[in-house]
Amino acid sequence: MPLRVCVAGVTGWTGRAVADAVASAEDLELVAGVARSDASSFSTVEEALDSAPADVFVDYTSAVSVKGHVLSALDRGVAVVVGSSGLSGADYAEIDERARRQHVGVIAAGNFSLTAALLLRFTTEAARHLGTWELIDYASLGKPDAPSGTARELAERLDAVRAPTVAVPVAATEGAPEARGATVGTTQVHSLRLPSFSVSTEIIFAAEDERLSIRHDAGSTPAPYVAGTLLAVRAVPGRVGLTRGLDRLF
Repeated sequence: MPLRVCVAGVTGWTGRAVADAVASAEDLELVAGVARSDASSFSTVEEALDSAPADVFVDYTSAVSVKGHVLSALDRGVAVVVGSSGLSGADYAEIDERARRQHVGVIAAGNFSLTAALLLRFTTEAARHLGTWELIDYASLGKPDAPSGTARELAERLDAVRAPTVAVPVAATEGAPEARGATVGTTQVHSLRLPSFSVSTEIIFAAEDERLSIRHDAGSTPAPYVAGTLLAVRAVPGRVGLTRGLDRLF
């Protein structure tokens, strides 16, 4: 029997592509879409899940909406795939607790592309050998949240390896401490918002007289995210609690 899937943000840039892929897959069934601007879709997550029972809820909406959507789905015993950015470490801890209480799974990734997953894998390996790094987060001029989900996930993943070496604490900076960026976990993150970028994430490691840069650049279409999202949709049933990072499914 196909997995029943509800997609929130079904008219959005990534959500539409994901919904089309779900509808085309033989082992998946698109039972509902959520979009405020589309008369053929449900206007709220609660209405969609109460009217069209689903096995998996996929969220590609916005930073201000995603947490409420995820918790609503979990309260209904529906597994969740989170593609929206904007959730903090504390938000994910709350989501994990709620998912475990409901005995369902959540898979979240700051970026569902294969190459972004490899960025996470390669970066955490490099951090085991190089003790100093900072992160640059590039996104489009109109992106409202900072840092991006990819950058936040990467910074929080690095915390599980170790904290970077710091010679001058940010608070001790002379001049304008905010010029040193935001501290996410223990990593300094610098968010740039400029035209012509989609989402790019670059981490720069440095050692004595040498540097290593690892960078992921997203293109202008949602195609790279579709396969990873469907991988998560198929993997989340049967899981309990939160899984962060597409690379955890490899």
